[in-house]
Formats: sequence, C-alpha cells, structure tokens
Amino acid sequence: YAEKISKNETRIDWGRPWKQVHDHIRGLSPFPGAWFEADGVRIKVLRSTKGKGAGAAGTALDDKLTIACGEGAVQLTQVQRAGKHPMTSDEVLRGTPVKAGARVG
Repeated sequence: YAEKISKNETRIDWGRPWKQVHDHIRGLSPFPGAWFEADGVRIKVLRSTKGKGAGAAGTALDDKLTIACGEGAVQLTQVQRAGKHPMTSDEVLRGTPVKAGARVG
C-alpha cells in the first residue's frame, strides 16, 4: 500500500543533485507531474536530461530552460504550462521566455 502523493511532494527541489531532480521528474511523469513556478506561472515538467553548467540552485543558466541544481544542472525538454497542452521547451519559450539568470521556484 502506498500513500497518496501530496502536492508538496511533486514540487521540484532544485537544491538536490541533478540526477535526483531528473529521477523525480521521470517518476512523476505524466501524472501527477513534477512542477515549478516561473513568474507566477505553474509549469509541469514531463521530460528532462542532464544539462551543462552550474550555478545557484533554481537559476536558469541559459534561455533554453537549463536549470541549475544543487550539483550540476538539468535541461528541461518537454513541459506543460497550467491549462495548456504538453510542448517542447522551445515551443513554450516562444510565448513565455525564461532569461538566463532568472530564478524559478
């Protein structure tokens, strides 16, 4: 028997190493889905891969949704904004740009 997954457990903790963040995303995809907030918009992450670079946890390292983790970084490849269809990160960034240095939560 497993307990119901709560909303708090699905939020991405960027302070963890990249591999744990990546595994968290894979384990919760597609439902209920791991998520974070950028500029007050909730974004569910469906797919990710290892990113290049390092920085403060939860900081966008480039304008292609590479987010710094506690150790390393993850590249978000497929995401879904609240109330929208799943899209590649490039498609989402056309309408909702996330600049390098931006903090996500």
